[in-house]
Amino acid sequence: MSHQHTRLAVVGYGYWGAKHARVLSSVPGVDLVVVDNDPGRREEARWGCPNADLTGDLAAALDFVEGVVVATPPRTHGEIAHRALRAGKPVLVEKPLATSTSVARSLVDTAAEHGVPLMVGHTFEYNAAVWKLREMIHSGELGRVLYIDTARLNLGIYQNDVDVIWDLAPHDLSIISFLMGERPGSVAAWAHRSVGARHADVAYLRLQLEQSLIPAFVHVSWLDPQKVRRVTVVGDRKMAVYNDLLDEDRIRIYDIGVDSTDPGEPVDTPAMPVTYRTGDIVSPHVVFREPLLVQDTHFIDCVRTGERPSTPGESGLDVVRVLSASDAARKSGHEVAVREEHGLLDGRQVLLARAQLGGTPS
Repeated sequence: MSHQHTRLAVVGYGYWGAKHARVLSSVPGVDLVVVDNDPGRREEARWGCPNADLTGDLAAALDFVEGVVVATPPRTHGEIAHRALRAGKPVLVEKPLATSTSVARSLVDTAAEHGVPLMVGHTFEYNAAVWKLREMIHSGELGRVLYIDTARLNLGIYQNDVDVIWDLAPHDLSIISFLMGERPGSVAAWAHRSVGARHADVAYLRLQLEQSLIPAFVHVSWLDPQKVRRVTVVGDRKMAVYNDLLDEDRIRIYDIGVDSTDPGEPVDTPAMPVTYRTGDIVSPHVVFREPLLVQDTHFIDCVRTGERPSTPGESGLDVVRVLSASDAARKSGHEVAVREEHGLLDGRQVLLARAQLGGTPS
């Protein structure tokens, strides 16, 4: 990245906005404006980013910045991002891109209409450990992928405007699609509200990938005694676990597995006729660089060059489609197909679609 002079606005100085402001303040050639209509948060930004300009007026900021990072509550993403895009400014929107497919699609269309980059904050797609895991999958080192399991658990942070699925699952949905190179085709969902009267705080999603029909499972929670950030990929040759909370050995590859014996052979025990393979556990060396810094540096390049982001608005729209389908699945109690736009298939149509693809329902 060249060190030419660039002025950027971070809109919202909450949990993610403060992180973006810290990272962008460290990049040479970047001048920062923090926009927040809360005087208390502007005061926090004064201490956290002493060299940044501060304002509560987005309209004024848009007049003299070249790019905008939107890190406000999710239900405000659409309105703020639209204002910036219509002003001709490249925009990075924190996940989720929007809280409905219609707003997410409108953002993608507005960016295209005005010819400016729209990027979504799928931070884990800029994580070197996730890149390594993707490389192992596509090289065949793990063999045929049988399923993927993810867990993103913590005690908090409870959100006011979205439930735990919309808050935490976008990370894992983007990881799964990035690893496998395809989108989920259907989703089943279960969620439960344990605390308060607003939103579900623990949930499970079961996904079926669109082309391979490989299953993937996503567990998210705001109400768990341990912080967990884990992705497990089970292959028929090897298995891999990515633990984002480890300082070392973030990826561990297990040379273990299960093989079925010939079903035609006589079986003398009630146990299932399988054999177990055990081998070494190895951890590949991964040079770590803060993913948010990698992501935001890439956004700066997109602002300066107009290039298409690696995580464009369309990727954010894909994730919002899955989230919207998960809402429909929870309400119906059935598996729901993820459609290109707002319409959703019911469970019977999912099974029919699978049959036409040669897949079997689980």
